[in-house]
Amino acid sequence: MQAPRKSAESRALTWMAVGAILIGTNAPMVRIAETPPTVSAFWRLLFGGVLVLLYARIARQWQPLPRRAWLWALLPGAIFASDLWLWHRSILLIGPGLSTLLANAQVFFMALAGVLLFGERLGPRFLLGIALSFFGLWLMLGGNWATLPPEYRWGVWMGLATGLSYAIFNVGLKRTQQVAQTDPRRPAPVAQVLGVVSLIGAAALGLAGAAEGASFAIPTWSSLLVLLALAAVGHCLSWVLISKAMAHLRVAVVGLMLLLQPIVAFLLDVGLFGRATSPREWLGLAFTLAGIFLASLKGRTRLSEPPA
Repeated sequence: MQAPRKSAESRALTWMAVGAILIGTNAPMVRIAETPPTVSAFWRLLFGGVLVLLYARIARQWQPLPRRAWLWALLPGAIFASDLWLWHRSILLIGPGLSTLLANAQVFFMALAGVLLFGERLGPRFLLGIALSFFGLWLMLGGNWATLPPEYRWGVWMGLATGLSYAIFNVGLKRTQQVAQTDPRRPAPVAQVLGVVSLIGAAALGLAGAAEGASFAIPTWSSLLVLLALAAVGHCLSWVLISKAMAHLRVAVVGLMLLLQPIVAFLLDVGLFGRATSPREWLGLAFTLAGIFLASLKGRTRLSEPPA
């Protein structure tokens, strides 16, 4: 019995690593998509939502959703749209690496949601995680904050707001899935709910783009390929791999492997876009990642949706 279990854990570890690495490429793809931030977010959710729903249908996970589930899906759909609206702007203002790192602050907001909504308590490990992350961000930004351009500071705040939005999205998605469960013996498929929520988010971004006067035309074939890759690989495939892996891995392993996402984004930012990084910033990155890891151990068994 040990050999099959170890084999399953090894496969799950591979799925988790590949999924987290693929998510780490999302921000660089947004950077090279050559479209406005609202437009790239719109196409990502439209293409990604269709692909996730196709996966649910092919995997025979589809089931009728009650009207209440469609109404509940409006909340995470709107929040998902705001999440990407903020994050894609943060990517263009401060770069893929730092914006992805800041978006991972969602683990702190998720813990706060656990306290406010589920009566959970914050232990010393979580508080240590907050302290390490804030110290790391101070090393990366604090010493130079006053001299940073206003646009850069806006990008930092938008990155943190992305984390808050994603925490609210996770709670809303969980509630929508619960409402969509028509048969207590058969949980509602997360893929189907996520696909519906993605299309609602795409509609919200379409309205936002229209209000901004943005053109939704995809300028070049290379832009189309990047947007398709963002949806198919960064949105759909990564989600499938991570969701399959989470059921077979311990909480600590999941939290550690998900740190590959900001690490990959940061390294790609340095390698592809020439981000200048000092030793102090590398040290700050290490402290921030350590803090996120400690905080991610809190509550992941309760809320296990993978990052977007």
